[in-house]
Amino acid sequence: MGFADLLEEVGGFGRYQWLHVTLISLPGLMMASQNLLNNFVSGIPAHHCSLPANQSLYNLSQYQVDEKQLLKAFIPPDSSGNRLDRCRRYVEPQWQLLAANISANVSQLQTEGCVDGWTFDRSEFHATTVSEWDLVCSLRPLKQMIQTIYMGGVLTGAIIYGGLSDRFGRRSVLIWSYLQLAVLGCSSALSPSYSTYCIFRFLSGMAVSGVILNGVSLKVEWIPTKARTLVGTLTSFFFTFGQMILAGLAYWLRDWRKLQLIVCAPHFLFFAYSWWYSESARWLVLKQRSEDALKALHRVARVNGKPEMIDKLTLEVLHSHMNKEIELSRSTFTAYDLLRTPGMRRISICLIAVWFSTSFAYYGLAMDLQKFGVSIYLMQIIFGAVDFPAKILALGMLSYLGRRVSQAACLFLSALIIFANIFVPADMQTIRTTLACLGKGFTSASFTTVYLYTGELYPTIIRQTGMGLVSTMARIGSMAAPAVLILDEVFPALPSVVYGGAAVLAGGFACFLPETLNVPLPDTIEDVEEKWSGRSPAHLQKESVALKEGVASEDDQVVLKEGVALKELKEAEGTGLNAL
Repeated sequence: MGFADLLEEVGGFGRYQWLHVTLISLPGLMMASQNLLNNFVSGIPAHHCSLPANQSLYNLSQYQVDEKQLLKAFIPPDSSGNRLDRCRRYVEPQWQLLAANISANVSQLQTEGCVDGWTFDRSEFHATTVSEWDLVCSLRPLKQMIQTIYMGGVLTGAIIYGGLSDRFGRRSVLIWSYLQLAVLGCSSALSPSYSTYCIFRFLSGMAVSGVILNGVSLKVEWIPTKARTLVGTLTSFFFTFGQMILAGLAYWLRDWRKLQLIVCAPHFLFFAYSWWYSESARWLVLKQRSEDALKALHRVARVNGKPEMIDKLTLEVLHSHMNKEIELSRSTFTAYDLLRTPGMRRISICLIAVWFSTSFAYYGLAMDLQKFGVSIYLMQIIFGAVDFPAKILALGMLSYLGRRVSQAACLFLSALIIFANIFVPADMQTIRTTLACLGKGFTSASFTTVYLYTGELYPTIIRQTGMGLVSTMARIGSMAAPAVLILDEVFPALPSVVYGGAAVLAGGFACFLPETLNVPLPDTIEDVEEKWSGRSPAHLQKESVALKEGVASEDDQVVLKEGVALKELKEAEGTGLNAL
């Protein structure tokens, strides 16, 4: 008997769980906006050097040519010859170029940089950080730096908030994260300079980690075992809808400050109602706060229409269900415990590879929508819509094939599609875009799977620390993804080779993870070792002799001691239950 049995007794997946999961999932509509915001906030409008200070298109209206033709006297063509150069202009106006049927060697004409600034096309974007702070030409890397800094904040938040939530609770850190994102996100819309904006985006990224990590854990720890697959997959659609909402808001507003404000302001609402959440009863019990856990369970029973359980569910009953977890929770756990024992070490190493590669491939595809030659707003909707069939497929695979097969299959299929795109000619843009959307769909399904899978693999006592570790690796992957695009200067297909190769490697690691379909959540490290370390009771008994004789290895001694303690606790628990 354990906490899963208590959940069934207070209503299983009842009215409380429906409301609880829905309210925690709603902020997911805005999480997509935060992660993909730079596509629109820092979109690059078409631009060219501003004309010399003593010239203007208005003053030159006497020339009987259209504006585009007139610009040829001031702006040279780029290397392709199909459009005007974005970063150079002629030192002196070349009026002869306006004459019809003239051929001139423009490469011999003297040019200079955009000393008078740039003129931006306002048809696609009214205002972006790029047009406001001239993040073009030599300053173009600063545009991507905004996303890298944001992801650095997400990385920092994963490290900090993962550990804090195991210490102070999921609910407290989640509430704080809502407030931090609301205040600092809205403040970033008022940024007077590039540096200030980057600072606010970094701090907003930290809050995003707090929202995602604690939201996932708080949902998982109140959901019965059988409902986790369906609920985990369905709630991931909030992120999918969020991608399409972002496209609509960006198309409607087309101003980076307004867009920034609109996607952050709803978090004040999320902060206001988040006080209704109940703290994880599992976590409360393991932190020796059984009375608070009992109050939370009574509340759930009342909302679920099980008032008779309020009198039946007492501290004694709670302790009888979770006696083992209570005893073992008196120890202090750190990130070292994620790698200390064989079972935990295998899980952590495999999850690190899976999270890194999934994020690496996902953001490699999703953060450069302007390269497809299609409206960026349309591409965002397509990239969001492709998640629907991908996640429905993931739901079926998770329910019938299990977590391990689903995780590996999503990674291998995304790699296959990325590799296939290498062999499609550049002029076949429709096929390349279609394959990119399919690849993004499978990486999105991989994200859905790994979020659920990780919550089921790590034990309650250190679940948030584990989520923080693997999320850290995901953020490193998202920060590294844009840098890989530079490799196309060496060889055009090289970025795709790197993205696909990482997905193949992670798919191999996923094959070594244990299956968790319909398996109760582990509460302690000992639960993990008993279920998935591969050491049978007979093996433990055999090693006990080696331990007594002092010849067992250090790892064997650790696992054996935990196994002996686990056996003693189970015997004590069985005796107590028989007495009842």
